[in-house]
Amino acid sequence: MEKILIIDDNKLILKSLKESISKMGYTTLEAEDGEAGLLLVRTEHPDLVITDFQMPGIDGLEVLSKIRKLNISLPVILLTGFGDVVLTIKSIQLGAFDFLEKPIDPVKLKSTIQFALNSVKVSNSLNEVLHVDASSVHMLEDNILVGKTPQMKEIFKNIGRISMSKVNVLIQGETGTGKELIARLVHYFGITINQPLVVVNCSALSESLLESELFGHVKGSFTGSIRDKKGKFELAGEGTILLDEISEISLNTQVKLLRVIQELEFERVGGEEVIPMKARIITATNRNLETLIKEGKFREDLYYRLKVFTIDLPPLRERKEDIRDLVIHFLYKLNKRFNKNVVKIGEGVIEMLKAHDWLGNVRELENTILQAIVMSKSDVLEKENITLNFRQQPDGKVIQELPQFRSLAELEKYHIKRILEEVNWNKLEASHILDITRPTLNAKIEKYELVRD
Repeated sequence: MEKILIIDDNKLILKSLKESISKMGYTTLEAEDGEAGLLLVRTEHPDLVITDFQMPGIDGLEVLSKIRKLNISLPVILLTGFGDVVLTIKSIQLGAFDFLEKPIDPVKLKSTIQFALNSVKVSNSLNEVLHVDASSVHMLEDNILVGKTPQMKEIFKNIGRISMSKVNVLIQGETGTGKELIARLVHYFGITINQPLVVVNCSALSESLLESELFGHVKGSFTGSIRDKKGKFELAGEGTILLDEISEISLNTQVKLLRVIQELEFERVGGEEVIPMKARIITATNRNLETLIKEGKFREDLYYRLKVFTIDLPPLRERKEDIRDLVIHFLYKLNKRFNKNVVKIGEGVIEMLKAHDWLGNVRELENTILQAIVMSKSDVLEKENITLNFRQQPDGKVIQELPQFRSLAELEKYHIKRILEEVNWNKLEASHILDITRPTLNAKIEKYELVRD
């Protein structure tokens, strides 16, 4: 029979809780202050702790904090007579399983206790604590490229081959497959490791601005050019320049880029000095360049100059065997970032994730795990905390909804909206989870025109 420790300095409440919990079939332990309660935690090893917040000596938050150090997996339910939003948030941040206001609703109390104890049982039944398998990952600072499937292993081999020369590389793959990470691996695992890596998003700039960004400009070459500016090719030096979304550049810019590749030199906009181009060029695209060539939107000669070596990244739906390793990696990464301790995977979770189509690929999977970690109340990644994206077509068929992240702003908009919906648009709680101020959150809500569903 499970033992539940009740800590409360009010004898009447202590007695009432003991009677209610005993009727539920649990053994109870009682303490009238935090110090006595912590002693019972050390000696009696309860399965659950229910503690009041406002008590003489150490308060409930300090009790919670000390229990976390003694036994990180012991669930703690905090009680208070005050509907304090800040206190609620702090208790959850410290690792409280739940937070209940007095007077205690017996039905709510019972369901919360059952849920907490069941979470412990699930956790205890999962003996495997996650660890990052060094044989399945290729590390780059905080980034890890995960994969055991034949396609990914071949990509790893190719990275090893091409990173030791400055051959131009074209990386192709759907949105969210990790094209920029591949480019970083090529750069940092080879002869350019100590040289600059410069990234340019070709879709984010107009034609004239993109040319200035790539080649630089001289003072007075156009309105607003008040000083000389080095371009990205010049800043890349003998390193690497990554041209992301290369399919979006205009035909006019394509001609100029082709000349740079052929002549290995360029001039700043409005300038006459010839500057040597020494960098490796890596390009990335989520579109089929051969199709664009047939449509007259991309130069064939430039295409063959860029694709001296090609890496085709498979979508996640074609390498679902990697999902478990990816989940382990994201748990490891996000636990550190958000100070969480979700180190076990619940029953059926991996099967559930493998059954999903992941049109947003690895990026969508990471955001899904992030949302689940934020909402988790235990050390187990549970199915009920995972939200998958679906939408219904006019014919009634349900298909997956794809968050089309094409910029950091769109990713931020999507993430803020999901957090707001998860906390029922409690802006104070959302701002704490997002680690931004309330005015900043309000500004972003206005900027992205977010509305409550």
